[in-house]
Amino acid sequence: MTDDGRPAAGLTAEEAAVLAYEGRTWPGPGAKERAIREGLGMPPVRYYQLLNALMDDPRALRHAPGTVNRLRRIREAQRARR
Repeated sequence: MTDDGRPAAGLTAEEAAVLAYEGRTWPGPGAKERAIREGLGMPPVRYYQLLNALMDDPRALRHAPGTVNRLRRIREAQRARR
């Protein structure tokens, strides 16, 4: 365990939950944001800030490689369009 409460070389429960939410599919507009507020207890803005930080975190890549690599591809495609 590290000084900030994280398991050594692992994600916090909150970080793992964010990646799990991002790996799901959602039934319609607003469902994901509602689930973020109700299920994770955080505003969507905070969720996306944490998600963006996780995309560059090697621990997140080890935890959910499919999700992180998909997000990185999407980010790169958006940057290429600009």
